[in-house]
Amino acid sequence: MASLIDNLKSWFAPPAPQAVRNQGYYLTGEVFGESLPMAGLPALNERGALAISAVYAAVNLISGTIATMPVQVYARQADGERDRRPNDDLWWILNEEMTPRWNAAAGWEHLGQSLLLRGDAFLRIRRNPVGRVLGLEPLAYDRVRPVVQPPGDRLIYEISPDPLLPSRAAGKLEVIDQDDMIHVPGFGFNGLQGLSPLRHALRLAAPVASAMQDYSARFFSNGARPDFVLSTDQSVSAQTVAELKAQIQENHAGVGRAHRPMVLSNGLKVAPLQLPHDEMQLIESRKFAVEEIARIYGVPPFMIGHNEKTTSWGSGVEAMGVGFVRYTLRQHLNKIETELNRKLIRGPRKVLAFDTTDLERADFKTLLEGFRIALGRAGEPAFMTVEEVRERLSLKRQPETPFPTLSPAQPDPASAPDPQTDGAA
Repeated sequence: MASLIDNLKSWFAPPAPQAVRNQGYYLTGEVFGESLPMAGLPALNERGALAISAVYAAVNLISGTIATMPVQVYARQADGERDRRPNDDLWWILNEEMTPRWNAAAGWEHLGQSLLLRGDAFLRIRRNPVGRVLGLEPLAYDRVRPVVQPPGDRLIYEISPDPLLPSRAAGKLEVIDQDDMIHVPGFGFNGLQGLSPLRHALRLAAPVASAMQDYSARFFSNGARPDFVLSTDQSVSAQTVAELKAQIQENHAGVGRAHRPMVLSNGLKVAPLQLPHDEMQLIESRKFAVEEIARIYGVPPFMIGHNEKTTSWGSGVEAMGVGFVRYTLRQHLNKIETELNRKLIRGPRKVLAFDTTDLERADFKTLLEGFRIALGRAGEPAFMTVEEVRERLSLKRQPETPFPTLSPAQPDPASAPDPQTDGAA
C-alpha cells in the first residue's frame, strides 16, 4: 500500500490550451485525447474506466435511467397548455427506433455513456431532401470533431469514417453543419466542447481506484505472500535458499495451493509475520474510492451498491426517486431537451420533454390518496378530471369526464335518531 501512495506523489500537468488549423477552419480548446498518464499508474481510456466497478455502476445508472424515460411530444396551445401527441413521427424516432441500426434505448444509453466519460455526446440528424427528420444516428466520440467556423458564431462537425464498416464501405471524411448534429456538451462547455471527465474529474480518482482494484486481486490471489518468516541457527548456502524459495513457490503459491502443510528440515523454524490491518487499510481505501467516484457523478453511494452509510434523502422509493431526478438527472435532461428542441423543432408549436413521472411516482396507496384529493374529497373542489387521472395511471382513454360532483356526506344510519323515540319524548 505504501508503494501505491508513493506513486501518487508525482503526476503530469495537463497541456496548455492550443489552437489547431485544419482546412481553413480553426479549432480551439483543449487537446483531444485520453486521460493523461501519471507516474506509476495506468493511463485510462474509456474501456479502462468502465473496468472500475464504481465508474461502471454510476455511468450505467445514469445512462440506463435516461434510456428508460419516454420522450414525449407536446403540442403548445395558445393559452400555454400542452397536449401530448403520441402519434407524432418524432415520438417513434425518440422512443422506438433512431435508425434501423439503433433502437432508441441503446441510442440513449450510448449518448449517456459518451457524455459521462468523454464530456460530449453526438447524434447525427438524418433528413430527407425537404428537411424532414428521418432518424438520429449515434456517433462515437472519437469519430466527431467540432470546429469553429469563422467568424466564430457557428460550428461545423468533421465526421470520420465508421471503423465498424468494411474499408470499401466506410466512406470518407464528412463535414456537416451544426443544424444537422445533436451535440450535448457536458459540464464546462466553452462554446466548442465540454470538459472530459476522463481528463479532469476522473484523472486521479479513476487510476487510483484501478490500481487498488488490481492490487487487491494480486494480494488475494497470491497464496505465498509473506505471512511468515523461516529462520535457523545453522549456516545455509545461497543455493539452499534458492531451492527453498522455489519449493515454496511451487507447492504453496496460488489460491489452489494455499493452506497446505509445510515440511521443514535442517532446523528451520516458522515465525508468523503480523501485518497490522491499520497499516494496510486496503478495504477502507477502496470504500473511499467508491465514494469519491459517486461524488464526481452526483450519485448517492447507496444507489451504486455502497450501503455502509444511510442516505439523507429520506426513506422510501418516492424520496429516492425524486432526489435522484432533481439533483442528478435534471442537469443532463435539460441539456438534452434544449438541444432536441432547438435542432428538431425550432418553433413554438411543439416541444419535446422527458417524462419523469414514473421515477417520481409515490407508492400506490399514497398515489391514490393524492388523486382522491385531486378529484374532490369530502366536498372539496376538484382540480383534476377522471380522464386526467386515468392518463396519469396509463389507463385506457375514455370519453372526457367532467369534474365529478360528489354528493354530500350522508349520516351513518346507526347514529340517526329514532323517530318513535323523538315522538314519545
